[in-house]
Amino acid sequence: MSISTSSIEQLSINAIRTLSMDAVQQANSGHPGTPMALAPVVYTLWNKHLKYDPANPHWQSRDRFVLSCGHASMLLYSTLHLAGVKKADGASEPSITIDNIRNFRQLHSPCAGHPEVHEAAGIETTTGPLGQGVATSVGMAIAAKWQAARFDEIFDYDVYALCSDGDLMEGVSSEAASVAGHLKLSNLCWVYDDNKITIEGDTDLAFTEDIPGRFRAMGWHVIEIADANDIEALDAAFTEFKTITDKPTLIVVHSIIAWGAPTKANTHGAHGAPLGDSEIEGTKAAYGWTYGKFEVPAEVYEHFNANLGARGAEAKSQWDASFAKYSKDNAEKAATWSSIISGELPAGWDAELPVFPADAKGIATRASGGKVLNAIAAKVPGLLGGSADLEPSTKTGLTFEGAGDFEAGSYCGRNFHFGIREHTMAAIGNGMALSGLRPYISTFFVFSDYLRPSLRLSAIMKAPVIYIFTHDSIGVGEDGPTHQPVEHLSAIRAIPNVAVFRPGDSNEVSQCYKTVMELTDRPSVLVLTRQNLPTLDRDKYACASGSARGAYVLADCDGTPEVLLMGTGSELSLVVEAYEKLTAEGVKARAISVPCLELFYEQDAAYQKEVMPCDVAARVAVEAGIRQSWDRLLGLKGEFVGMSSFGASAPAEELFPYFGITADHVVEAAKKSIGN
Repeated sequence: MSISTSSIEQLSINAIRTLSMDAVQQANSGHPGTPMALAPVVYTLWNKHLKYDPANPHWQSRDRFVLSCGHASMLLYSTLHLAGVKKADGASEPSITIDNIRNFRQLHSPCAGHPEVHEAAGIETTTGPLGQGVATSVGMAIAAKWQAARFDEIFDYDVYALCSDGDLMEGVSSEAASVAGHLKLSNLCWVYDDNKITIEGDTDLAFTEDIPGRFRAMGWHVIEIADANDIEALDAAFTEFKTITDKPTLIVVHSIIAWGAPTKANTHGAHGAPLGDSEIEGTKAAYGWTYGKFEVPAEVYEHFNANLGARGAEAKSQWDASFAKYSKDNAEKAATWSSIISGELPAGWDAELPVFPADAKGIATRASGGKVLNAIAAKVPGLLGGSADLEPSTKTGLTFEGAGDFEAGSYCGRNFHFGIREHTMAAIGNGMALSGLRPYISTFFVFSDYLRPSLRLSAIMKAPVIYIFTHDSIGVGEDGPTHQPVEHLSAIRAIPNVAVFRPGDSNEVSQCYKTVMELTDRPSVLVLTRQNLPTLDRDKYACASGSARGAYVLADCDGTPEVLLMGTGSELSLVVEAYEKLTAEGVKARAISVPCLELFYEQDAAYQKEVMPCDVAARVAVEAGIRQSWDRLLGLKGEFVGMSSFGASAPAEELFPYFGITADHVVEAAKKSIGN
């Protein structure tokens, strides 16, 4: 125990520790060791340095604290409780009560096994999958730098992330550290808990590299602290971080897991299991803790309020005054910032959406997508993003005047260059979205495999990140099976709370983008082609605005149809061609465009039946992917025209006939389905 620690400081630190131990023991599940070890770190940061007003936990200029080692969630819940963080700005109810902590890891408690962003104020991001928190923190730091550059420094803040050995073993953290170092994000501080312990034993089993050396090589400022209990050293380290103006900071803290436990300290047995009643009793005795289970002395609450509470209230008050003056002197900028942060779309934002004339040759949807993206971004100032080194192919660069590039030392640009780092690109997108911006990211569809964990977290957090995936099928052509996504549509559609759009022509691209911009409770995925697609004649076929409902009747027959033809993306033109052939033969067919299955399933039953009558069992779905996500619509008599294997290396125009994805095969499938 550090001799420099006063009794009230030690009492407060031990309150964090004992609440964490008691909660894990009561739940008979959880991770007590890390909260016990890192309580001094979090105490020092929150009480002495964090710019945070507990009474206004959503204040936009607050510092962000990310618990990347989310398994240590009780460390965060204990701190939020002791700090008196409120449920909402100006609310009287606490975000985390002692009863919530008593019900740690139980149904309906906001104290979930790993922190969930929407469960309680003060939880800045969902963490648990290791590496995601630190990667997301880079997006938050980017958002702060961008806002400060665009709006005259008034909206600046720092981002702190607490991470473990496991976080830094995950590849996404290395990608994120590389980006942060390259961009010189001086407002970013990671605190690395170097306790040498993993679930299997000592980290020497698999992790022996020079972490400080690695981070220095990536352009980080590194500080090392020999003892996690030394709050003077911690205080000095956080102070030093604030003086560094040209690089992010890594504070390496050497700790002992389950510090103070008589037999389990410094053992992997303290990582992911309750300590046990007798071990807790011995630990509390070692701390000199004489209070009951879940009991906190009043002076601890008073101490947090006198430090964090008073300092945070003063910082918030000063910021309010500064913002009032800024709003008076810079009314237009202030209004723009407020619009961005609120998520409101500006009036007339969609007034100049491109409308594409009918064209048999057509245009690739990646190309029309680029035109639509620029038309929207020119009107929506918070829309910004980039690609994983593929902008010339994904067509996602913003080219209008003033767009600019986001670069080290020049942070006002709206074009981002993430490098070939798909996984951290998506995590950065999450951090930017959680900070109030509207990010888009892009790569080839097949490389969605590299970022799926971050996309899944987008969905869990309801973060409206826009994923733009191009080169969407065997239409990629000569690059072959490794670059031709066939299972990916079904894989991404399998993630709950993701809207997957695969527009069938350029006017559907416009309408899908319009719908995406209006979806703010989930991530959206736009899946676009490399090859040209015919632009349908909308005087002959239905208006593309039907895309907003997920599926719509594109062309119909008189009376009840004998067969429903459903298609997406590059196969929609095949559905139209097959429809025309069947109609010429006297078969009553209905052509249906299905750009977004998820939105169609959200429509009321009457609309669903109107588009796809239940009594029409003959159905064909056409998509250059696997069948899996279509079975719900196809039923027992439906047929599928698409892929059942990986692709091949050849020109795209040869591959579609080779794999049987043609209008003639659609006609055959329709007749077979009618005859079933």
